[in-house]
Amino acid sequence: MMRRRFAPWAFVLAVTAGTPVLALDCREMTYEGIRYALCEVDPATEKLQLFLNDPSGTPYAHFSTIETALDADGQALAFAMNAGMYHQDRRPVGLYIEDGETLAPLQTKESYGNFGLLPNGVLCLTDTTATVVETLRYRDTQPACRDATQSGPMLVIDGRLHPRFLPDSTSRYIRNGVGTSDAGDRAVFVISRNPVTFHQFGSFFRDALGLPQALYFDGNVSRLHAPALNRSDAGFRMGPIVGLPVPKSD
Repeated sequence: MMRRRFAPWAFVLAVTAGTPVLALDCREMTYEGIRYALCEVDPATEKLQLFLNDPSGTPYAHFSTIETALDADGQALAFAMNAGMYHQDRRPVGLYIEDGETLAPLQTKESYGNFGLLPNGVLCLTDTTATVVETLRYRDTQPACRDATQSGPMLVIDGRLHPRFLPDSTSRYIRNGVGTSDAGDRAVFVISRNPVTFHQFGSFFRDALGLPQALYFDGNVSRLHAPALNRSDAGFRMGPIVGLPVPKSD
């Protein structure tokens, strides 16, 4: 059985169809010649949550294993995405909080790779909000997150692109991340369909989506589960995963 159940108030019933209508919009967009797939969630009505290990302590690693666990609890996975960098044993590299329990501490020092390309940041989930918070700001303000995952680098900080991003960069990968409004009432999870630079990816969040804060999740292991787009990526074993459980329809 799953540790947490989807709150029954977190969806609206459609009177005509008799099935849940979710505040979840998965779609595809093209911006400056680059294709993106994205899922936008209303955190006030949909309960996003993080997944790492099953009750036995074994990493979920794949969307399919989360689906199996949810199915046993009468739920389905409406959306999911890898959500933070991890070690070979799937342990999170930075801060990880699940259901109020801190499983890995906040990392504030410069380190290796994309995670250590400061500033990095934290995706903080509460029962009604989803916010991306720069790491040192998170440390200083200590927001009350039900779930949280740290990753890096930040893509957009207060409406500005990360200072290390270069417009003429030649480093292109399939990339994924999340952008939020400052109020935390809008969360958009994005994966590129074409290889993109950091500058291009950050610009999509800021200029195409109008989001002032955005956080990079990963590159080579970028994965999306979006049944509305007939998509559920397999392959690499993942660490932290963000997802949206919903009641199964009859």
